[in-house]
Amino acid sequence: MTDSRRAYYDRINAHGLTPLWEVLGALVPPSPRSPAVPALWRYAELREHVMEAGRVITAEEAERRVLILENPGLRGQSCITQSLYAGLQLILPGEVAPAHRHTQSALRLVLDGEGAYTAVDGERTTMHRGDFIITPAWTFHDHGNLGDQPVVWLDGLDIPTVRFLDAGFAEKAAAHSQTVSRPEGDALARYGSNLLPMDYAPKAADPTKVFVYPHAQTRASMQAIAAAGAPDPHLAHKLRYVNPATGASPMPTIAAFTQAIPAGFETRSLCSTDGTIHVCLEGSGEAEIAGTTYRFAENDIFVVPSWHALKLRAGHDDAMLFSFSDRPIQQALGLWREERL
Repeated sequence: MTDSRRAYYDRINAHGLTPLWEVLGALVPPSPRSPAVPALWRYAELREHVMEAGRVITAEEAERRVLILENPGLRGQSCITQSLYAGLQLILPGEVAPAHRHTQSALRLVLDGEGAYTAVDGERTTMHRGDFIITPAWTFHDHGNLGDQPVVWLDGLDIPTVRFLDAGFAEKAAAHSQTVSRPEGDALARYGSNLLPMDYAPKAADPTKVFVYPHAQTRASMQAIAAAGAPDPHLAHKLRYVNPATGASPMPTIAAFTQAIPAGFETRSLCSTDGTIHVCLEGSGEAEIAGTTYRFAENDIFVVPSWHALKLRAGHDDAMLFSFSDRPIQQALGLWREERL
């Protein structure tokens, strides 16, 4: 750089100006260059740290007793991808995580233990391993454990997206726990059985009224599909969760998927612009991400950043994965892209 050009940059800097030509390649890259990096968290190694959190702080003190899964390329930002947050939440027997609400949308994937519940706007659902549970934006929710064992689940939220937009609000409920106003299963019966209330007319972007997708039902569907035909070369057997009233994603900012990979099957390489968090619910296998292989087992979590080539291989048994991403945002903005190699 010449002395005259450097002096020019110094002069315009005093006016809050900077030259585009010095940063254009980074601002408008030929393909995505995510600062997030591939990573895998082994649940067997994390579990004791999660349990220790239960000895360090109570659920009431913490409000939410969670260990955040920070992407190694985004440390200090409470992100697992540029747009999404993930963490492991623990609730011990007899505890209640106090009721609150916020503009951030949240999902829960139950990993370990039985006997806990989540309540959303006056209805409780008992949490079973593998259940996919939603707390839509600005709905009051609390968690409790009526059982005799610790329960751990994965939290996934759009916190970084809402933070980027400076649109975050939160409010604590007046009561520690919500008053139960509807029986368990009410939302699933009203909105999740190919039926809808007569006066219910949701918009495409509205979050689903069905706030629990039981793993037992999902597993039965995947087994039936796997038995009916050959796996897709790139996806194996993969379905997306939807709002049954609209066919859109369960939340306007977060997509969720279930995927079954037959024993020994290897998918072909695939790239997509939505950085995706995967969780192994059954079996084991390998994820080859941009040429590096990560071995995963049950309850392990791994992240595939934007535009990183992914291959999946199942082990000796069938593997079943849950995943979530920011695909609905990208699709709404016309940005989402996929390449099957």
